[in-house]
Amino acid sequence: MQTEQLSVLWDRYLASPASQDGCEAKNDLVLSYVFLVKAIVRRMMPKYNAHNEFDDLVNCGVIGLMDAITKFDPSKGVKFETYAGTRISGEILDYMRSQDWAPPSLRKKISSVMRAYEALELKEQREVTDVEVAKELSMEPEQVREVMAKSHIFNVINFEDALTTAGTPIDVPDSEDGTPENKYLAEELRTNLTQLIAALPERDRQIITMYYYEGFLLRDIADILGVTESRVSQIHSRVLTKLRKGILND
Repeated sequence: MQTEQLSVLWDRYLASPASQDGCEAKNDLVLSYVFLVKAIVRRMMPKYNAHNEFDDLVNCGVIGLMDAITKFDPSKGVKFETYAGTRISGEILDYMRSQDWAPPSLRKKISSVMRAYEALELKEQREVTDVEVAKELSMEPEQVREVMAKSHIFNVINFEDALTTAGTPIDVPDSEDGTPENKYLAEELRTNLTQLIAALPERDRQIITMYYYEGFLLRDIADILGVTESRVSQIHSRVLTKLRKGILND
């Protein structure tokens, strides 16, 4: 939808949110911005067990989108897409936490696979393949890739939880969370996170920058770096673990 058309919809909605015309405008806004939800789901979840899993996450994201439209205040000077992204991601993460994406048995597998990667790379002094790790663990390569996909989800949730545990989410654009204390904590957290990322080895820093700041999918990053997607997932998981420890130990 064109910018002019979106502007008209926003004007209609903000003029009278509770009216029939306002409700119709809100519905049209949801449809206009649902692409944001799908983009965030695809970025947060690089692989899916089943198609309905994608649909479930999109449905959760739409709830966050609707909440963002309801609470958005243009006078704050925050771009709607930025504001909505925070709300959408938060709703999806809440759902992912409630589903327990990493029960004890899976956590054990994640730990085993990660240790195998590290041990083999230390021994061979080079990057190792999924096939080599699978052979080491008497697993099929596809099983290793599935574990790495799940480790991505597990570490994303843990990383977000670490940001919350540290005191406040990174983005607090709305007035109810934007107290001076929360703004100070958010700025302190941003500074700490920036320093931790800057201290990473170059390729680790590239992956985090491309994934979180430039919106690349893991498979796109893998193509750019000339490695497998599971390799990127492994590095991403390891880096998130390091960043999480740095945030919580600060």
